[in-house]
Amino acid sequence: MSQPLDSIAAVLEGTGEYRVLRRLSPITGCGDAPDEPTFIGLALDTETTGLDPMVDEVIELGIVKFEYGASGRIYRVLDTFNQLQQPSRPIPPEVTRLTGITDADVAGRTIDDTAVEALAADAAVVIAHNALFDRQMCERRWPIFAERNWACSCHQVPWRVEGHEGQKLGYLLNDFGCFHAGHRAIDDCHALLVLLSQPLRSSGRLALACLLETARKPTVRLWAKGSPIETKDLLKARSYRWSGRRRCWYIDLDEDQLEVERTFLGQQIYGRPVSDLPADRFTARDRFSMRTNPEIAAV
Repeated sequence: MSQPLDSIAAVLEGTGEYRVLRRLSPITGCGDAPDEPTFIGLALDTETTGLDPMVDEVIELGIVKFEYGASGRIYRVLDTFNQLQQPSRPIPPEVTRLTGITDADVAGRTIDDTAVEALAADAAVVIAHNALFDRQMCERRWPIFAERNWACSCHQVPWRVEGHEGQKLGYLLNDFGCFHAGHRAIDDCHALLVLLSQPLRSSGRLALACLLETARKPTVRLWAKGSPIETKDLLKARSYRWSGRRRCWYIDLDEDQLEVERTFLGQQIYGRPVSDLPADRFTARDRFSMRTNPEIAAV
């Protein structure tokens, strides 16, 4: 923004009657040499023909490769990647309305699989704003993504606790005074990296530091096997989800919440101790993967 417009924006904000949103400027680097161990991360986004990872296809893949420190500080962007892919069937009209991508845009286009594999080869973590969806879409096409650690910037940062009302990328950027042209893969990747570089509202911690801390913690999926059908509303109210494949309710928990949840189930659902209920342990290497979520449709 030019100096005169900056001055106008400052005057408007100074009245307390206006909020001014500034167009997002992609991160290039912080200008400082790292003084801590550093790692490679990928901010990734896909545009697809629909929401079913088993049926739909990637039509655009965006990746921003970056260097970050153990503190969560982002030091520099190393590479960017954005390519289109012609799917096996026409792009649905609703997808074109959302993304602006047309059949003419993707005609004859193919994502370079070798380039994608090279970008991901040394990544310590892959970050997406809906990792449950993006990971499953990517694993089908590029097996290397099944071998990487993944983190979800939408669900693994406590945005609401930090004072934000929504978790969508655009809403969060607005809260930090920015806007961007959303729904194209590379634009969302740049926006995500800016978001992760910000200090959180309440705690002041860097968003990336908070995300990485959460992603590193193992989680447990507890299965309410054989729960009485009349207790389904209790389970739903406690955020249990239904697995059609296993015909069972389940909930994902931090490891330290496991005994508390077993106590709840024993007292409110089964009327007996339930230390024998099945539980699966996940880490960032398998969390959100098709291997561990084969029956969960992305939303």
